[in-house]
Amino acid sequence: MRNNRILYLQYTNPAAYPPLQHSSRILADAGWDVLFLGTRAVGSDALEFPKHEHIRILRMPFCAPGMRHKLHFLRYVLWSWWWALRWRPQWIYASDPLSTPAALLAGVLPGMHLLYHEHDSPSGKPGSAFMRWVLAFRKRLAKIADVVVLPNTQRAVVFSRETGIDPIKVQCVWNCPAREDASFAPKDKQDGVLWVHYHGNISPQLVPLAVIDALALLPDDIKLRVIGYETMGTAGYLTQLRERARAVGVDARIELHGAMPREAMLTWARKSDVGIALFPKSAENQNMQLIVGASNKPFDYLACGCPLLVSDLPDWNAMFVQNGLALNCNPEDPESIAAAIRWYCAHPIERLAMGEAGRQRIRSEWNYEAQFKPMLLELLAGRS
Repeated sequence: MRNNRILYLQYTNPAAYPPLQHSSRILADAGWDVLFLGTRAVGSDALEFPKHEHIRILRMPFCAPGMRHKLHFLRYVLWSWWWALRWRPQWIYASDPLSTPAALLAGVLPGMHLLYHEHDSPSGKPGSAFMRWVLAFRKRLAKIADVVVLPNTQRAVVFSRETGIDPIKVQCVWNCPAREDASFAPKDKQDGVLWVHYHGNISPQLVPLAVIDALALLPDDIKLRVIGYETMGTAGYLTQLRERARAVGVDARIELHGAMPREAMLTWARKSDVGIALFPKSAENQNMQLIVGASNKPFDYLACGCPLLVSDLPDWNAMFVQNGLALNCNPEDPESIAAAIRWYCAHPIERLAMGEAGRQRIRSEWNYEAQFKPMLLELLAGRS
């Protein structure tokens, strides 16, 4: 008897989405065979999932926007249908709006169950006929999917309104780390340096220049480490960070690293003291507005024993500051950022206690095994 099978569809590099790594690993460890069909991507192309005997990842080459991209997209849709026909999974797991046409085509095959998990929601009015077409498929998939998942409660409400489905059908699963990510206690540091850490997509909204300016207001034994990648829309921002660091005289106190495997990234975080998860206080993009629970960063940092520095926003305060796991600041004000970091530097015992409390919260509650459990039960109920 063959194992249960699940086909993940993601029209970009799946390894850029830690929740996909976590859910597929949970299923693979339970004996499922997992196949990812994705593409290569600018910036995040170097990211890879850890190898697992039950997980296989296939990616089409990257294609730049333009007429050829439409053909590339059509090829991906047909490629996904061909694999579904050939491989016959019990479940199709679509995880972004651009994967919905492929999921719907594959889903017409007999015996297929559909799960739609939207990590990044489309924002604003679609600007092209192509995107209006994609959103029509998204709406159709939402109506017929066996399971619909969003990473933020408010996004789930918006999604149900946009697609016209009953809100009770939409489940919320936060983008937490795996429980094992919090199994390593941070090591005692001997270098006397307080390291402020960031990892992920590197953009002006997530790593504002005000962070560099704040560093110039702080003592020399406070340093900044940034790990991640630029996307097509933020190309050149790493150069801006370097230039600002040189301009304010802190270039020797900042480390900029490119994309690296998740475990290597977490190893750096465990060597750090404070994790920054700064989001704009006003943003047009709803993914930036409705981000608590959807952002991997704060959960990752807490898993590594790092307390947080977050934006002074109501949902961030309620989730992290009021739980004693973070300090807040104005992400546009260097002095506000510096003041919070000064407090962490002056209160090492409290800082360590906050980080350890966060790590234990990840181990007990804010982990993907706990978050994904209702989905796992749905998948088991729908297997053939």
